[in-house]
Amino acid sequence: MIPDDRQEQHLLIAEYVLGLHDAQRQQEIAAWLDRDAEASRMASQWQEHWLGATELLEPAPLPPRLWRRVARRAGLARPWWQLAWQSPGLWRTMTASLLVVVALLLGPLRQDAPAYTVVLQAPGEASSPGWQITVSNAGDLQLTPLVESRYSAQHSVQFWTLKDPGKGPRSLGLVEPSQPMVIPASQVGGVQSGQLFELTLEPPGGSPGARPTGPVLYIGRAVAL
Repeated sequence: MIPDDRQEQHLLIAEYVLGLHDAQRQQEIAAWLDRDAEASRMASQWQEHWLGATELLEPAPLPPRLWRRVARRAGLARPWWQLAWQSPGLWRTMTASLLVVVALLLGPLRQDAPAYTVVLQAPGEASSPGWQITVSNAGDLQLTPLVESRYSAQHSVQFWTLKDPGKGPRSLGLVEPSQPMVIPASQVGGVQSGQLFELTLEPPGGSPGARPTGPVLYIGRAVAL
């Protein structure tokens, strides 16, 4: 339910822009933004606010594990890297900064610099990113694990995207846990800022229908670079 109080609406949208709500709440807010021009304007203001806030941050040395992650993506090394954040509160204010840092680091290392990036995190665990998505200017999508995951043979992991809440989610196929995956632009379709991506736990072979049936493992929204 969307609150009537304007201040509460501002807070709700601020958290939505950072992807802090669960999947159902995010979809509810997205649908509200689609039909409410004033709410949509507030969302744009919050996006600018979070991105502008990164200019106020003091430079800080990057953790060694992050450097190893960048090196692996550049083809210089191949160690496993697991990003670990200590404070969920920090995630609320630093999500935009993380995405900008990733963009600045990866951009010079790749000729086909990504046009969009997504950090997929476990619902309710903002300090635990699990996968990273990059979408190139050509529209190809690369899904990269940041953690090592294992699931029983009685389950499969399915990749979904939600661009238009009115049309519902669309499957992008099954994912092998802990394995990177590249999806061509023809299958991905156009990507836009705020587009939802998620991984769900499904029966063997995937969801029996056109929508997810299992719990959400990781979820996040696309941010333009």
